[in-house]
This record gives sequence, structure tokens and C-alpha cells, in this order.
Amino acid sequence: MNLNESNPVIITESDYNLLKPFFSKLKKTTDEMSLSAELSRALIIKDDAFPAHAIRLNSKVYIAEEITGEVMELTIVLPQYADIKQKKISILTPIAAALIGFRKGELVKWKVPAGLKQFKITEVIAPQ
Repeated sequence: MNLNESNPVIITESDYNLLKPFFSKLKKTTDEMSLSAELSRALIIKDDAFPAHAIRLNSKVYIAEEITGEVMELTIVLPQYADIKQKKISILTPIAAALIGFRKGELVKWKVPAGLKQFKITEVIAPQ
């Protein structure tokens, strides 16, 4: 059972096509919170029909940890563009995989070393 399965995942056709080269690597995992799990249940929609407040590749996202209220800023990118100093994280990381396709205001659960955490998506800035 996927911890975020109550929220439907949406992804743009162009993002899906960009992620296709990674599919063979992704399918090797059985982690319920992996990118492959998220993509297997995703609804692929036309780029021009994708809501601006939903998370896609190159979206800048602000999330707040539900218990502490700590806010994190990050931008989800392809692996070759990841740069932690610029707060750009790879789509292949667990938190990016958990966030892709979700929308502002939704809650997302994410496994961290200390256990399961819940985050609220407080802002999504569409790619330029």
C-alpha cells in the first residue's frame, strides 16, 4: 500500500517522456514510496492542461513539516541538474518522488531515517 495513494498523481506528457530513460533503473525497486511506484499510478496529461499549482519537473516547491512547521524550499530536477547548494534535488530522491504530481495544499507522507513524516505543500511555483 502506497502511503500517498489517496492523492491521485498527475504528470505531464513531457515530464513522463523525460523520465522514460530512467524507467529500467526505477523498476528494480519495490519501495512503495519510490518514483516507479508513483509513476505506475500516475495520470499522464497534456502539458497545457497541467494545473499551475501542481508539482512537475523544475517546479519550485515549499513544504512544511506538519509537526514542527519547519519550511523547506526545493526545486525538483533531473539527476544531472541536482545541486544541493541551489536547493535543486533529483527526481530520483525519495522526497522528490513523493512530491511529483501533487498539488498546493495537499499532504504528502515521506519516509526519513527517523521514521515517517508528513508535509503540507504550501506553495508551488511553476517552471519558467
